[in-house]
Amino acid sequence: MRNFQQPGRSPVLATNGMASTSHPLATATALNILREGGNAVDAAIAASAVLAVVEPAMTGIGGDCFVILCEPDGSLHGLNGSGRSANGAQLDWYLERGIKNLDELPAHSVTVPGALKAWDALLTRFGTRGFDDLFEDAIAFGRSGFPIAPKVAKDWAGLFDKINKNAGARTHLLRDGRAPRYGEMFTLPALADTLEIAAKKGVDAFYTGPIAAEIAATVQGEGGFLNEQDLANVTADWVTPISTKYHGIEMHEIPPNGQGITALILLNLLQRLGGENHGADSAERAHLEMEAARIAYSVRDQYVSDPAHMEARIEQLLSDQYCDQLATKFDPNRRNEQISLPELPQSDTTYLTVVDRDLRAVSFINSLYNGFGSGIVTAQSGIALQNRGACFSLQAGHANAIGPSKRPMHTIIPGMATKDGQLAYSFGVMGGAYQPMGHAHVLANMVDYGMDPQEALDHGRIFWGADGVLDVEESVSLDVCKGLEARGHKVRRAANPHGGGQIIAIDHKEGVMIAGSEPRKDGMAAGF
Repeated sequence: MRNFQQPGRSPVLATNGMASTSHPLATATALNILREGGNAVDAAIAASAVLAVVEPAMTGIGGDCFVILCEPDGSLHGLNGSGRSANGAQLDWYLERGIKNLDELPAHSVTVPGALKAWDALLTRFGTRGFDDLFEDAIAFGRSGFPIAPKVAKDWAGLFDKINKNAGARTHLLRDGRAPRYGEMFTLPALADTLEIAAKKGVDAFYTGPIAAEIAATVQGEGGFLNEQDLANVTADWVTPISTKYHGIEMHEIPPNGQGITALILLNLLQRLGGENHGADSAERAHLEMEAARIAYSVRDQYVSDPAHMEARIEQLLSDQYCDQLATKFDPNRRNEQISLPELPQSDTTYLTVVDRDLRAVSFINSLYNGFGSGIVTAQSGIALQNRGACFSLQAGHANAIGPSKRPMHTIIPGMATKDGQLAYSFGVMGGAYQPMGHAHVLANMVDYGMDPQEALDHGRIFWGADGVLDVEESVSLDVCKGLEARGHKVRRAANPHGGGQIIAIDHKEGVMIAGSEPRKDGMAAGF
């Protein structure tokens, strides 16, 4: 239990329904749907649609989506709603021009938006409402306006130069030639119109017809290859979650092309190396987590890709034998200088989770990748297009090398943990490359150190920057920083916090839902 003499907030407890999202307006929408008799799937989709409007730098219908659903009987279902590269994307084209990174060519980083297709697949199989009902709040906020929240304002202002480079972005995302400020009202009427079209006519109206034609023409006008057929061919695929056991808890992730397997490898290493034997706020724990993470991420960057192109087997990467092999790279007294990691752009993402009265849980993540994605916004429909293709490798022979109609290695990962076949935690930690580290750190906070969901999210975080230096949040003690430096790490205070998460835990004995919401965001958890 937290110290009530210090700033902070308590977890939220409820019994009939719970939602935890990165924005209060989205949480309110989810609760309204639950109160009206909708289930967790309905509420999650309605909340995600609101976030696409009120937190548009982080998420939108021009991005991708992954979901893990836990049914009341404990059965799990995974959904991969990540889009593919253009069919015309050929690695040789980029190599011949000496292109090293797709960030150099934003239009070529645009992959097909998979989000709406995933929402539709989820709703068709497990929901009870239609888009026409669930998009009402999002459409209303887009047309009538919404107040700019503090973190939203900060992120938006930091992206001004990117917005200002694209005519569509300038039209839809600026107010009087500047980013909207905290507390100001803002509207996104073109996006609201697009949501209404999808609500009335279904997802085919997004992936074919005038909207698809505009998306394709916009990307091609910027030099990219994406065409209408690429959009029409989009799929959202049901997958079986992969898992590992960690101190009596079974942690579940979406299989590749997502990076969830990285979190599982990391948890295997922490368990193998006795992470629970160190204090929650010790330099020993921080060193172990950072080194185990660097080892796990090196596996990710070598192997994880579109499963159709992935050579390593998931079973092999999660095996005890492979974990033992990886564990030999850890030195409790020193940073391993032999581990090198390629740079990946930092992403912007929204994660939410909803649990209904039947204990059906939805772990739901939606993203544009970088802030406002590629920075390319369609002029008429107001859609910010993702730059998920920036995660492709441009190295010949690499499993994750760009190619025709291929899914890139994906950073966004929803998490779900069960115990004895029952839901224990529905949670996620957004934040680009940080996400596997966030999953492992937050889960260990709860499982190993007895923290409640809010305490687990409040706890200080450490992660490396593009230069390999450890960015340490201000709440992490000076003693930990000195302990890391003594073990060979370069350390600095983080300019920005790491990630953002939401958690709903279930106490089955009492029939209580216990939720926390990320203090590094504007969001909140609420229940009834």
